[in-house]
Amino acid sequence: MAAAGAAEVAQALSRPLRCLQEPEGGRAARLRALEAIRAEVQERPLSSAVVQEVFGAQLVRPLARCLAGDAAERCRELALQLLCHGLSHGDRPGEALPVLLPALAQRLCPPQGFEPSEELRLGLVQLLSLLLQRCGACLAPYLTDVIRILQATLLDHYAEVRRESCRCAVACAQAMPEHFHMQSESLIKPLMQTISHQHYRVRVDVIQATGAVIQFGNGKSVDDVLSHLAQRLFDEIPKVRHAVTTVIGEWLLHLRDRYSYFHKLIPLLLGGFTDEIPENTKLAWTYWEKIGLQWEKENEEDLKDKMDFSVSPSHYPKGVTRPGLGCRELVSRNLSKILPGLCHDITDWVESTRIKASQLLYTLLLHAEDYITQHMELLLRTLYQACLDEESDVVKNCVKAAELIGTFVSPKVSLRLITSAFGKTPKPSYIMVLTAVIRGSPKETLQPHLTSLGNTLSQAGVCQRSEEVFYMEQLLCCVEALVEVCQEDCKEITLQLMKVLVTIMAIPCSQDLKEKVEETMSSLAEVQQLDGFLYLYKQHIIQLMEWVSVSCDCWTCYSPEILQLEVIATHSGPVIGEALNNFIVILKTCLQPNKDPQMRLKLFTVLSQLLQKASETINSQGLFPSYLETVIKDILAPNLQWHAGRTAAAIRTTAVSCLWALTHCEMLSPKEILKVKDGLMPQIIAAMDEDSKITRLMACRIVGVLLKVCGEQFDEDKFTNTYTEVLKRLDDASCDVRLAAAHTLTNWFKCLKESDVKSAMESHIEFLYQELLIHLDDPDQNIQNAVLEVLKEGSVLYPELLVREIEGVVHKHQTPAYCNQLLHHIQSAKESAL
Repeated sequence: MAAAGAAEVAQALSRPLRCLQEPEGGRAARLRALEAIRAEVQERPLSSAVVQEVFGAQLVRPLARCLAGDAAERCRELALQLLCHGLSHGDRPGEALPVLLPALAQRLCPPQGFEPSEELRLGLVQLLSLLLQRCGACLAPYLTDVIRILQATLLDHYAEVRRESCRCAVACAQAMPEHFHMQSESLIKPLMQTISHQHYRVRVDVIQATGAVIQFGNGKSVDDVLSHLAQRLFDEIPKVRHAVTTVIGEWLLHLRDRYSYFHKLIPLLLGGFTDEIPENTKLAWTYWEKIGLQWEKENEEDLKDKMDFSVSPSHYPKGVTRPGLGCRELVSRNLSKILPGLCHDITDWVESTRIKASQLLYTLLLHAEDYITQHMELLLRTLYQACLDEESDVVKNCVKAAELIGTFVSPKVSLRLITSAFGKTPKPSYIMVLTAVIRGSPKETLQPHLTSLGNTLSQAGVCQRSEEVFYMEQLLCCVEALVEVCQEDCKEITLQLMKVLVTIMAIPCSQDLKEKVEETMSSLAEVQQLDGFLYLYKQHIIQLMEWVSVSCDCWTCYSPEILQLEVIATHSGPVIGEALNNFIVILKTCLQPNKDPQMRLKLFTVLSQLLQKASETINSQGLFPSYLETVIKDILAPNLQWHAGRTAAAIRTTAVSCLWALTHCEMLSPKEILKVKDGLMPQIIAAMDEDSKITRLMACRIVGVLLKVCGEQFDEDKFTNTYTEVLKRLDDASCDVRLAAAHTLTNWFKCLKESDVKSAMESHIEFLYQELLIHLDDPDQNIQNAVLEVLKEGSVLYPELLVREIEGVVHKHQTPAYCNQLLHHIQSAKESAL
C-alpha cells in the first residue's frame, strides 16, 4: 500500500521535477514547480514511509541543488521548507546526509558562497539542527562539515543565527561525544568572539554552548574560556550570570578532568554567592553543596578521620552557616593556588573587579578556617593595601575578611605578624586590619595578649605617628574594639588605652571625633563599673602626668606632649587638682623665658583657662594656694618682662590674664600679695603701656587690687610711679581701659588718705587734681562719672586746693555741671565735718 502511494505521488511529481531540473526554465517556472511539489508532498496527508520513499528517491537531490545554487530567494526558501518537511516526517533522514551536508556547507561557509538572506541563513542553521536532532551519531562522518558550518554561523551578523548555531553546537556535542572531542577546540574561538555580543540572549546561549562543547569535548579548552566566563560574572543581566553559574557548576560536577581545574573553577562558582539576585545566589549555593557532597563521597577514605572526629568551632561568625566538610576541604586544598591571583585582582585598576575579588576573599576565608594561617603574610599584605581603597565596598569586604582571621587564626600568630608591621611606618590600614582581627577574636584568646596590644598602641611611633583625622579615627576604632570584645579584662591596660585616647583627643579635629573619644572613655569606665571617665583620670592622673612630662625640658611648640598635657589638664576637670605638684613642675620647667615662645604661649593659654574656673579645676582640692608663690615668682613674673615681638607680647598678655584671674577670684590672699608685690609691681606698671588693650586693661585692674590690699605700705616713690602711669591710661583709646584707670585712681586716693606720706605728696595731688578736671570733659559719659567719683574721693585730702583748681577752670569746661556737683560735694563734706 505504501509502495502504491509512493508511486502515485512520484507520478504526480514527475512533471514539476522536470521543470525544476531544466536549465532553460525561468524563475517563474521553477517557482511553480516547487509550489506544485509542496502541494503534493506537504499539503497532502502522507505516511512517513511514503514521505521517505518520495523524499529519498526523487526530491533530496533536486531540492538540495535548488537550495545551494538557485538565484531566486523564494525558490531557495521553498526548497528549504520542503527539505525540512521531508526530514521531519521521513523515517530514514540519515540517507539525505551525503547530499544535504555539502549543500549546507556550500551555502553557509565562505569562500564558496554566502546566503545573503538573514531569514534563509537562520532556516539553513535550523535545518542543520534538525539533522542533528534526527540523525544523531550518524552525522559522525560529516562532523568536519558540521564544525566548519558552525564556525561560520557562530559569527553571523544576525543574532538569531548565532543563537541557533549555539543550540546546534550543544546538540552536536551531545549527539556524538566520542567523536566530537577531537574537533571541539575549533568552536572555542568563534564562541569566545560571540560571548560579549550586545544581545543578552545571545550571550546566554553562547555560555550554554561553551559549557556543552567543553564538557563533551576537549577539557583542555577550559583555560581558553575561563577569563571570558569570569568577565560574564560582571554582566549586568542576571540571566547571563545565572548561565555562567550553571555551566561552572556542571563542570565541577561532571567534567572529566575537573580535579585538574578545581582551583580555576571554584572561584567562579563562589563568586556567585554574592550575586545581587537571590535566585542566582541560591543556585550557586545549591551547586556548591552538591559538589562538596560528591567530593566527600569520592574521597571518603581520606576524610574518614575528619568525618568521624571533627568538632565544630566554639567561636563562629554570627548568622553564618558553616559550609560542609567537602566544601571546606576543596577550598583549603586549593587555596594556595587561588590566593595569589585573587590578591592581585583585589588591587586591580577596575573597580568592579576589586569589589568582586574582595567578596570572594571573604567567602574563601570562611571555608578555609584555620588553613588561613599558612597564608597569613600574603593575606596581610593584600589587606593592608586593599583597606586603603577609595571604594567603600572593597574596604568593607576586606574588613569582614580580616575579622575571619581573628576568628580562625591563633592571636599568637596573627597579632605577632600585624604588630611587627607597626615597627615600620604604620598606616591607617594596619590599624584597620588589627581592629577587625580583634573584633573577630573570642575574648578568652585575646586576654593573654592584651598587655602587648596596649603597649603597642600606646607607643609614640603608633599613636603619635600622624595628625590625620582618618588615622586617628582608626586608632579610636581599635580601642573601641578592645573595650567591646574584652570588656572587664581591659582593666589591666586602662593606662595604655587612656594614653591613646588622650593622644587622639589632642589632635586638632572635629568636635564629633572628640565626642566619640569621650564615649569610648565612658565605655572603658563602664566595663570597670566606674561612674564615669573622670574616675579613669582619678586612677591614672599621676601616671599620665609623668608620661607626658618625660621630655618636657626639650619641648617646642611642635611637641605633641603640649597638646596631650592640655587635654589631661582641661578634660580631667577637678582631678587635675590631685596632680598639682607634677603640673606646676611642668609649667615651671617650660615657661622659662629662654624656652620656645610659641610653646610658652600655648601653656599660658591652658593655665589661663584653668584659672578661670579654678575651684572646679586646679584648686578643686584647695591645694593651689600653697603653690602660688612658685606660680607668681617663677612662672608669671619672668614672663612679664618686656621682649620684642608679637609672640612675646602675647605671652605677656596671657601672663597678665593669669595674674588677674588669681587676684580676681581672691585666690591670691593679702598675705600672698604682700610677699610678691615688690617683684610684681614694676612689671605690672610697665604692662599698662602695652600695645594690647587686654593687657593694659588687666594691668590697670591688677594695680587697683594691689593698691587696695597693700597700698598703705607704699612709700612716696611707689605712690608717684603708680599714679603717673595710671594717669596716662585716662588718655587711652579704649573706654574700658580709661574706666579701669579711673577706678584704680580711686583706690590710690583711698590708700594715700591713710598714708604717712600724704603731706609729701601735696604737689603731686595738686597736679593730679588738674589732670582729672581736664578728664571731666571725656566724650564718654561713663568716664565722666568715673572721674567725678575719683575727684570726690580725692577731695578729702586737700579740699581747699581742689576748690581753687575748680574755680580756675570751671568757666572753661564743656560740662560745668560736674564742677558744680563737685563743689557741692566738698561743701557738704565740710559741713558734715563741723
